[in-house]
Amino acid sequence: MDDLFSSEDDDHLFDLDYNPYARKRPLSSRLDRDDYDETDEEEANRQKLYLVPYRWWKEAQRSVADEIVGILYNVLSNYDNADSEIVLDLRKEESSGTRVKMDEGVSSREYALVKEALWLRTLKWHNDSKTSEEDDRYHCVAEGQSQEVFPLQIRLSFSPGTNSLLVKISLKDNEVDFYRRACSIFNSQSELLQIWDFSGQTSQFVMNEIINLPKFSPGKQGKEVLLELHVHGFFVFTNKTDERLAEPMKTENSFGKSRCLVHTTQLVDYCLGDYEKDINHENSLGMNGELSLAFGELLRKLWAPGAMPVAPRMFKFKLAKFAPQFDGYKQHDSQEFLAFLLDGLHEDLNCVKCKPYIEAKDAEGRPDEEVADEHWLNHLARNASIIVDIFQGQYRSTLVCPVCKKVSVTFDPFMYLTLPLPSTTMRTMTLTVFSTDGIMLPMPFTITVPKGGRLKDLIDSLSLACSLKDDETLLVAEIYKNQIFRLLDGPSDSVALIRDDDKLVAYRLPKVSETCPLVVFSHQQLERPYGFGAMAPNWKLFGVPLIARIENLSSGSEIHYQFLKLLRPFLMPVEDVVNDYDGDETRNTVNENSKVEGIVSPLVSYCDAGPDSGEENDVHLNADFKFYLVDKPGSSEIKMNDPVPISSLTKNLDVTVHWSDKMIEKYDTCLLSSLPEVFKPLLFAKRHEESISLYKCLEGFLQEEPLGPDDMWYCPRCKKHQQAIKKLDLWRLPEILVIHLKRFSYSRFFKNKLETYVDFPIHDLNLSNYISHIDNQLSNCYQLYAVTNHYGRMGGGHYTAFIDHGHGRWYEFDDDRVFPISEDKIKSSAAYVLFYRRVREM
Repeated sequence: MDDLFSSEDDDHLFDLDYNPYARKRPLSSRLDRDDYDETDEEEANRQKLYLVPYRWWKEAQRSVADEIVGILYNVLSNYDNADSEIVLDLRKEESSGTRVKMDEGVSSREYALVKEALWLRTLKWHNDSKTSEEDDRYHCVAEGQSQEVFPLQIRLSFSPGTNSLLVKISLKDNEVDFYRRACSIFNSQSELLQIWDFSGQTSQFVMNEIINLPKFSPGKQGKEVLLELHVHGFFVFTNKTDERLAEPMKTENSFGKSRCLVHTTQLVDYCLGDYEKDINHENSLGMNGELSLAFGELLRKLWAPGAMPVAPRMFKFKLAKFAPQFDGYKQHDSQEFLAFLLDGLHEDLNCVKCKPYIEAKDAEGRPDEEVADEHWLNHLARNASIIVDIFQGQYRSTLVCPVCKKVSVTFDPFMYLTLPLPSTTMRTMTLTVFSTDGIMLPMPFTITVPKGGRLKDLIDSLSLACSLKDDETLLVAEIYKNQIFRLLDGPSDSVALIRDDDKLVAYRLPKVSETCPLVVFSHQQLERPYGFGAMAPNWKLFGVPLIARIENLSSGSEIHYQFLKLLRPFLMPVEDVVNDYDGDETRNTVNENSKVEGIVSPLVSYCDAGPDSGEENDVHLNADFKFYLVDKPGSSEIKMNDPVPISSLTKNLDVTVHWSDKMIEKYDTCLLSSLPEVFKPLLFAKRHEESISLYKCLEGFLQEEPLGPDDMWYCPRCKKHQQAIKKLDLWRLPEILVIHLKRFSYSRFFKNKLETYVDFPIHDLNLSNYISHIDNQLSNCYQLYAVTNHYGRMGGGHYTAFIDHGHGRWYEFDDDRVFPISEDKIKSSAAYVLFYRRVREM
């Protein structure tokens, strides 16, 4: 990232505070410390920049008020495109540059820009101070204060016309959470915003820009530089719609994903009680109670009467200590975070000090009820915690060997259900079909396949669309830069691997023996650069490669013949009779295209007669093509009567064809080069939003399916791994049912997020029809009380939550903001994790 003061040739391009033009500042602007001397000034200039509330900084400077000089800027904000960018116009106050008067009133909309050393000094003063001002919402607590710092990428430039600094804060440069914080911090529409610069860097930046002013075009701003600003000490508030409700929500957004847990009544009551007595310090799988203590303390602070906003620094620190993947400020998957947290809390609070060894027994024909109770009691003998009591259920897993029909039944606990999202809509895809019979021109076909479908589904649909014959087959390929980039020949490959902007072709080939070599013809034409100093002419690829299978390939004449046959549909009409033809009809068949009133093209006559006909010499004179083998050491042109150097092991033969200018004019190369993308969104009407029932997702989770090739089961009867048939059934339901909607999918090449709208019940989720074991003492009905939402794409986006605060009063929790939301807004395509509590049957 660029430095404020570095030149383009400077080795310190990414050093924020390196200043080759630095001059000594007045003594009044130096740090007030006993051991400071002039040799420290270079180090001071290399410190990071911090933006802090001016009031917070001012309190620590009362004793050195006469020694601090700052530049005051009035800030004008442009929020026209606030969804993606904030523009700040910093204009120097006329009376700026004088010493700060500490007895003057301070607005809450005044901020200070300071270097790292001064920030650390101020922070130390606050940490050493034992006083607390209740009236100051920007006052910072002492413990772990540096944890509140967050980075903000800004773009800085100088505007000569207004003699002001322009600061741009863009969503594309920052994490979504940090950008939203910046929007709240710099919103000055209701009150004047001012920034004091005590670092001396803005004035230095302006001076350097003025020095380089002749380089600017009139009326244009200076060069933009990207730098990192560290923001500290700001709490963002919203309208107090429900002050008590807001209390257990205002935590740092990085760990706001636990907000649904802090509204889980059973867990809240437990942590507000004497839960420390249950901490298991001896559990090697636990975290010595540190995670549970940090979470419990956080929950107590959130629910304390009259609680102020809470920054979960200690909780974040403990979590990152045991799970480094959650360190820092990057966005993390809320379901992964929830899974780790629940498992960690369970192990910390597991009352079983010494877990007994229990050997699992086979069902051996016993009733499922007996086996299920046995597995559950064995599980409780090793696991006993509030997490097990609230969140864990049990399902039955049945495996059947496809060979010997051996049946294996086990009963396993679960903490949450991960439900797949079956696709109910079809993906629209366009492919261009190339015929190899020398008759039909390439034809694009638009088909529909399931979003989660396989290549076999695509080929079946395309075969039907193009009326594929019984003795033909399709070979699908991706074309990139006029070459075959890859062959899509795996029937089980997912169509999700095909992107919308890919270009696909399907070659119609006869069903001949696989021993026949597949010949791929790539086209090249001579490119002649023009103008002074132009490069020498070179051969350049163009068009879509053509493919053919050639039986009994032995000589170059067969390659010549096959290529000319493939080109027959592209042959331009005879010039003197072109006006007698309908343009569309001339591009359908060879006879209509090349034989007009007794005039027959020599090329067509040769192709009709075959490579051994007597018209061979005449055709050679008319067909000005040259053929070369590709990737052959010392390869040379393939002559008509020369043998082709292939063996019985040769499967593919790559041939480059050089086109002369004469042949470029004889054939319609535009048709040969035209290839649409798989999907063009603008070409199709907007489709209705995809919708699916939560019950349908549950049925997909419980349906019978074979294990994958990488997840085979060892059959004890066959004594080998088998691709068994697996079936899951719900057996025992928990008090709190957590449902994770599997929106994110991963493959070797791509990551994808499903935006499917899931219609989930709010008041009456009834699982009676989906549970295999009926317990008349327990209800199978649930009511929704919390939802975690994810907006955006993979690797980014934004999390929010909906919480039912009782009696149908729903609230939305979005970073540091909380506001009511109507119940009809709860369902959306952003729903990611659902939280249900058991209720009495209706």
